[in-house]
Amino acid sequence: MKKFRLQLLSGLLIASVFMASCVKEETENPVVDQKLMIASAEIDFTNEADFNLGNDVASENSSYSSRGSDNLGRFPDCATVTVNNTTPGVFPKVITIDFGTVGCLYNNITRTGVLTITLSGYLMNNGSVMTIERSNYYVNGRHVEGTVTYVNETTNPETPQWNRTITNGRITNLAGEVFTHSGTRTVKMVEGISTLALGDNVYHILSGTHTVHRPNGTSLTVTVLETLVKRYACNYISQGKLILDGTYLDGVLDYGTGTCDNQATYTHSNGQTYAVNL
Repeated sequence: MKKFRLQLLSGLLIASVFMASCVKEETENPVVDQKLMIASAEIDFTNEADFNLGNDVASENSSYSSRGSDNLGRFPDCATVTVNNTTPGVFPKVITIDFGTVGCLYNNITRTGVLTITLSGYLMNNGSVMTIERSNYYVNGRHVEGTVTYVNETTNPETPQWNRTITNGRITNLAGEVFTHSGTRTVKMVEGISTLALGDNVYHILSGTHTVHRPNGTSLTVTVLETLVKRYACNYISQGKLILDGTYLDGVLDYGTGTCDNQATYTHSNGQTYAVNL
């Protein structure tokens, strides 16, 4: 009997040690869905890039030609821009930007396909709506789909503000994996209001929540933790933090402290960090 008890205790001890070891290993090396995390960052990148394009065409209030108001807003010859009407002050205006099928380099971003931008009024006026629709549209090789709507909700003319809504969002990465997404954010312009040039514009993304899903059922909720900073002159969000809460993600994505680069850092809840490069 004593021998049997000793064997039983020994077995229980080994099992306990094994279970503790597994728990420790899972804690120290959690399963982190890095592809879902990167897809979320790529979604932000493409949405901000398209907002820049919306500003480009909206800045041409008088002619809506294919030339922007400064060098940063100048469309290349590989992009064909058409407008339903060019009469100043007459809306709605439907602007189509066709980047072709080969690859059109614009502001260091390669695009193909078509963007259709509809303006119900001047972008900076309260109540105006800008809608961005994508057709067979690719950004740096990633297939980007969905409709983005900006509604001007400005209460103080010195700081224009929009509510952004994304519907039927979908991005296919370079490996062919598909991610769907939707959500809203509040965007405020904090610099460049008093100048005609676009290059000094700075936008703050103050709040909002997005959801991102994969076909296998995993999902992610993205919430603004600290104001995101997006400068027109930089292709990337350069500052701010997002909370990532999902099936295999539980942490913070940090875009840095203001440097214009394609790098961010994800910190999981247990302290592990991962580099995110766009």
